[in-house]
Amino acid sequence: MVTPHPGPRPHVGGTDLEEVTAAVRRRSVPLTLTMCAVDVDGGDSTGHDDGVVVPVASAAKLLLLAEVARRLETGELGADEPVPLTAEDTVHGTGLIHRLSGQVWTVGDLCWLTASVSDNTATNALLRLVGRTATSALAERLGAGGLVIHDRVRDERGTSQRPEVPPLFATGTARDLAAIVAHAARDTLHSPGTSGRLLRWMYANTDHTLVPALLAHDPYAPGFPTPPPGGLLVANKTGTDPGVRADAGLLLGARRVAYAVVAHWDTALGPEAERAAVHAIREVGQALGALALRPAGR
Repeated sequence: MVTPHPGPRPHVGGTDLEEVTAAVRRRSVPLTLTMCAVDVDGGDSTGHDDGVVVPVASAAKLLLLAEVARRLETGELGADEPVPLTAEDTVHGTGLIHRLSGQVWTVGDLCWLTASVSDNTATNALLRLVGRTATSALAERLGAGGLVIHDRVRDERGTSQRPEVPPLFATGTARDLAAIVAHAARDTLHSPGTSGRLLRWMYANTDHTLVPALLAHDPYAPGFPTPPPGGLLVANKTGTDPGVRADAGLLLGARRVAYAVVAHWDTALGPEAERAAVHAIREVGQALGALALRPAGR
């Protein structure tokens, strides 16, 4: 599923951002590789096919977490509020809950689990609390209306026997994902409290295998969101499905760079395509990291 998403093209900044775009184009295996990068403080942005709608897998959980963060700030939800799990919530794949004995978790617990290990069962419980309509409404308010959560996480997707089940968990564009991260970095997600909460959850993510993989950084460094002198911090959310690798996040260095990179390919191409996709995302990550480390104006 690869479709164009109408909307204004982002402004392309100077050569720094153009170098990031050039990294996207260097690939030998046929795959769709979309990217959007935003210099949070400078305001420039660039993209490559960033308005193309593609499957984004669990990267879309950022939108769900943003809505929960908003409700925690407004008091509509409480962090200590208990949430009993249902049989429909429980799925396998990424996460820990389906391996643990607990059947009641707090809203706060579910958020940390969703952000840190992309827990699918926690995701379903949170989505049941807030509803997909609310996530779509938030996406529209943030100017990221192309990002859509179509369904809860399932062990099996729609088949000819179950055509009512959506074939994908979520779709969106690199521009949509980067926009949500940029809002959080600028404290404009809903409020500074909402923005800070989402970024702290993102900083707990344990998957640094895509954009940050080749960047020199300590994923457990204290002091977030202040990076160490001359160093980088990473707060991100990844997504993995057959034929999909996605990474959306914030690099904090001399500059703050919000980014989203999504690779999509035909699984019939075999494991070589997956390796090429991961390699391409990591190459883009190196360009993004170099940009984040370079002081503005240089």
